[in-house]
Amino acid sequence: MPSEVALLEGPPEALDRVYAQSLFELAEEKGGRALVEEIGGEIHQIDEARGHDPQIREFFRSLIVPAREKERVIAKAFGGRVNPLLANFLLLLARKERIDRLGRIFKAYDEMVQERYGRVEVDLFTRYPLSPAEVESIRAALAAKMQREPIVHAYVDETMLGGIRIQAGDKLLDASVDAQLRRMKERLSTEGAGVVRERIERMFEG
Repeated sequence: MPSEVALLEGPPEALDRVYAQSLFELAEEKGGRALVEEIGGEIHQIDEARGHDPQIREFFRSLIVPAREKERVIAKAFGGRVNPLLANFLLLLARKERIDRLGRIFKAYDEMVQERYGRVEVDLFTRYPLSPAEVESIRAALAAKMQREPIVHAYVDETMLGGIRIQAGDKLLDASVDAQLRRMKERLSTEGAGVVRERIERMFEG
């Protein structure tokens, strides 16, 4: 495995993948697929918390908060709440002052899980909560379409007017009412401009 020193002058993304690979390989060595996926689930929860709480995001990104203070907070927040392997990994990132890259490292880890086990994380957004049966129906349809094992995370987005929005990796399926209205508006705007232009051109013909 490439050393951190060898990658210091390379792109940060390469180092993110080195850290993610180290965590992935340790998890697989110590507990196989079960531990890899357990840590993946905990990673998703931490990443979700970061996404919803600006203070948590700023804490991880801050260049003012000393590494030692970040270690103390991380130990208190995650000790006994996540797998010890992941807790120690977070402490290592804080110690190495790489905790600001957490989101990118988590993304690289998730990509490795998907590559190894044929899984794909899917975020499902709807205006109102779906029943477990409805979520399972969507999961089965995605599995048949994608030929992979989708891990569906269902969310309620009250800003949506209706419909459904699905984010699977870097692919987005937006069948929300909002998107349909937006596309209709864009189409009318484009076609309307064309009609006006044709009429103006006819006025000056001959």
